[in-house]
Amino acid sequence: MASSPSTHQDQVLVEEKQCARILTLNRPKQLNAVSNYMVSRLLDLFISYESSPDVKLIILKGKGRAFCAGGDVTAVANEIRQGDWKPGARFFSKEFCLNFLMATYSKPQVSILNGIVMGGGAGCSIHGSFRVATENSLFAMPETALGLFPDIGASFFLSRLPGFFGEYLGLTGARLTGAEMLACGLATHFVPSSKLAALEAALCKSESSDSAVISSIIDGYTEQPNLKKYCAYHRLDVINRCFCRRTVEEIIWHLESEATKKTDDWIISTIQSLKKASPTSLKISLRSIREGRLQGVGKCLIREYRMVSHVLRGEVSKDFVEGCRAILVDKDRNPKWEPSRLELVTDEMVNRYFTKVDDKDWEDLQLPHRMNLPARVIAKL
Repeated sequence: MASSPSTHQDQVLVEEKQCARILTLNRPKQLNAVSNYMVSRLLDLFISYESSPDVKLIILKGKGRAFCAGGDVTAVANEIRQGDWKPGARFFSKEFCLNFLMATYSKPQVSILNGIVMGGGAGCSIHGSFRVATENSLFAMPETALGLFPDIGASFFLSRLPGFFGEYLGLTGARLTGAEMLACGLATHFVPSSKLAALEAALCKSESSDSAVISSIIDGYTEQPNLKKYCAYHRLDVINRCFCRRTVEEIIWHLESEATKKTDDWIISTIQSLKKASPTSLKISLRSIREGRLQGVGKCLIREYRMVSHVLRGEVSKDFVEGCRAILVDKDRNPKWEPSRLELVTDEMVNRYFTKVDDKDWEDLQLPHRMNLPARVIAKL
């Protein structure tokens, strides 16, 4: 956060190619974790491109081995430790506005997910028109292990995955390959990384903002990947039986019941992931995804902003700061959650995360006004 202005300007690289704009997230040493500057820059670029008749298409990708590993939450946690949660809230407010703009964008956005896609990286891509996975893609929403919850509009897109696969991903932080991303709908296409340069060149030559045309171009480079025999998506029947339950306690109980029927390393690993996560995070995450099933992307983001403001403020639980310490700073991977057990997280505590923050300087998320949107976008609202 204290880097020089010239370094800031290099964090998002811009290439103008015919009627396309290629934006490259450029913090490879930080796995392209989005900084406050990057969010502001992307927001400005997307707004200007939407009104420009010279721009038909946006291609978004990452430098190095990650598309984007999330938001720069370490910087946010540091500010909280210094006694101020509001800069973090402003960061999330701006990020959520970017997510909403991408979700309601009138021009095609092609995200090249050739590497790690986590948290805020999903927010910068999954809401867009086209998400191209490769054999290098690795997706996860690991927020419950950080004392956070799947935000950036994740309650909208996770709740719309097949069955209860979204609850499984959001609560456990399970990792998916590019093939699994395609199978469950997080990715729209799968293109081998060796073909990406050719795909980019073809997209730039298209000079079209017609989604059907863009989809047809990507189809020309698409391959059907093989799903591994024991991947999570092949466990959808077990996931649906367990993760459909009303409470986190019931989900774990049913998983443990499944584990007694046969030895299954995947079930054991899933139970362990849930038991390592923040109990508070698990409970607010489950409720958030369930509410997301009935809400458009805008309402999901407004609700998630209330939730994240409560998380940063820390009046119910300080698990976010503790999770960042244990996972990202000290890296001892041994967080001391408080409350420490699911049964200590009451309904009243959970309810508080879904209310307005009682602070005179705080207000609900103000999303950008959107007009003359195509039918495919209106369906999300």
